[in-house]
Amino acid sequence: MNQIKRAKGRAVGSAVGAPTDEGHYSTRESTGFLVRAANRAFQRALEQRITQHGVTPGQWYFLRVLWEQDGLNQRELSGLVGMTEPTTVVALNSMEKAKLIRRQRSTSDKRKVHIYLTPKGRRMRGVLLPLAREVNEIAGEGVSATDNTALRRALTRMIDNLAASGSK
Repeated sequence: MNQIKRAKGRAVGSAVGAPTDEGHYSTRESTGFLVRAANRAFQRALEQRITQHGVTPGQWYFLRVLWEQDGLNQRELSGLVGMTEPTTVVALNSMEKAKLIRRQRSTSDKRKVHIYLTPKGRRMRGVLLPLAREVNEIAGEGVSATDNTALRRALTRMIDNLAASGSK
């Protein structure tokens, strides 16, 4: 049987082919299963690189958004990262302690707290983004540019489809 291999030799899938006796497709025929396995592999590879620079995977997602949209309020940031607000507060506390971000209460609405990168947080972009690019390059070895573009387009469509169906 052909198998997809994960890090440390653990099998993720079985042979490609027809449905099993129960009418289910193998894990290699399940888009959801494959996306999850790929996501976990990407996360492990990225985590190995960024933790050497004192950034946790949880902090990475917030930095990634703030590098593009600095000054968001906590609710906006939670939504863009896809985390609950309590989880966001915990991550932001650790980021503030690491001097990656600073919080500032809104002058127009005292209930809102805006999140801004510190100079250190902005500098991390030049350190961490090349590591993320490296992970993407490693993952894409042997995959044509055309296939990679088609994959991103298909995944984006699937995400949009699920969001539209209420499956957020």
